[in-house]
Amino acid sequence: MRIGVDVGGTNTDAVLMDGAKVLAACKMPTTKNVSDGIVNAITKILKDGEVSPADVRAVMIGTTHFTNAFVQRRELLHVGILRLALPASRALPPMIDWPKDIADAVYGSHYLVKGGYQYDGRINSELDEDAIIAAAREMKVAGIRAVSISGVFSPVNNEMEERAAEIIQDIIPDVAITLSCRLGRIGLLERENAGIMNAALADLAKNVVASFRSALADLNITAPFYISQNDGTLMQASQVEKYPVLTFSSGPTNSMRGAAYLSGAKDALVADIGGTTTDIGMLSNGFPRESSIAVDIGGVRTNFRMPDVFALGLGGGSIVEADPDVRVGPQSVGYRLLEDALVFGGDTVTSSDIAVAAGYADFGDKSKVQHLAPDFVAKAVDVIHAIVTDGVDRMKTSAAEMPLILVGGGSVLINRDIAGTSEVIIPENAGVANAIGASIAQIGGEVDRVYSYENMGREAAIEAAKQEAKDNAIAGGAIPETVEIIDLEELPLAYVPGGSVRLRVKAAGDLKI
Repeated sequence: MRIGVDVGGTNTDAVLMDGAKVLAACKMPTTKNVSDGIVNAITKILKDGEVSPADVRAVMIGTTHFTNAFVQRRELLHVGILRLALPASRALPPMIDWPKDIADAVYGSHYLVKGGYQYDGRINSELDEDAIIAAAREMKVAGIRAVSISGVFSPVNNEMEERAAEIIQDIIPDVAITLSCRLGRIGLLERENAGIMNAALADLAKNVVASFRSALADLNITAPFYISQNDGTLMQASQVEKYPVLTFSSGPTNSMRGAAYLSGAKDALVADIGGTTTDIGMLSNGFPRESSIAVDIGGVRTNFRMPDVFALGLGGGSIVEADPDVRVGPQSVGYRLLEDALVFGGDTVTSSDIAVAAGYADFGDKSKVQHLAPDFVAKAVDVIHAIVTDGVDRMKTSAAEMPLILVGGGSVLINRDIAGTSEVIIPENAGVANAIGASIAQIGGEVDRVYSYENMGREAAIEAAKQEAKDNAIAGGAIPETVEIIDLEELPLAYVPGGSVRLRVKAAGDLKI
């Protein structure tokens, strides 16, 4: 027995899975204290499934806690920033392009010291340990409780980041340290940004994980719990305390994994239509296609792994207006849908009301939308489908038609074919695909490194990268026999000697429970 939970801005979805079978599912309003909503949802599915808490072997949770905290600039720590790169990068100090409000909320102090490596692991300059000691002492006096360490080309060789962490920990024993080599990819500034974001969330991560543990204890569930990452895999709760940013955008990722599981499709478009937004992504070999460019989060550029998702302001709670032309969204009633929508006794026309009035959705009180003019309803239906059609067109990378899988509670808004797709699939349990995606997620391992084909040979380099990715997945808790390579990207580096190629390899395997 496994429980999957996905916390969204409007609803908290939960499913109880017995192997591949869905025993119970529910969709509960997200509460202000998110943990309360999780307890409510799990309590209901255990009751509906007539299952004892003792029978549950694992709980998987997808959460928006950390994304929301960063975007809303709340519950963040001031961060001490240490960059190991001199004499390189002196002209570009940390956080140079951050929005002022978030920079003010996060910035503690920064220090540029000698260190770092070249692209092939050769030393850029010897590590200046005296400068690190001086910086650590200053941070201790300033009361800094979170530190981010980044070094040039540290994903290729992380020894200097590790040594700097040891020095700082000796001087400030209780400090939370983030090493950028564990998070981002090769680009220094974006990887440094990811490290700073992660360090700022250190306290919140501990509190959130503790609240989840407490919530499960209150439910008498003693099974281990895992948190969804944004690449469609899971990580242990203890890892979330160290790397909360890896949960960013895990909601759309869970939905895409759930869509692949429910439909059986490995390569397809997925539209997750929630209460507020529609997230459109692409499945590649059953996993979300990752973004290949720097991703903007709350106005900050980062380069850690993120799904390639296009977000639209369309959901079940989208407000529909008729002046001067029919407009749907992007404003939404959100979690107030059950209070504000016409069919639920409210006074706001929403896209859900339009679907009921048009006759292809059946919920709430249909009599409360009978006064809507047929012409207005027809135009609103056209606009809803046009928004999704435009999103699909922008997400596709070729003119070839592909299946489109609709999931999420708002999937009822669509009842026509969408141009550019070969078919529209709405699988059973589509409304809770996100929670199902969390419950069936695997443990992943990844490698992103520069290899010299001249020194190693292409086959040996690729094999070494594959093996390291598999080892990382096994170390995270995957069953060794189930681990497979699910993605391999080979990027030759122009103007770099030695036949240098950047290899990005991802492996995934079933969770050992």
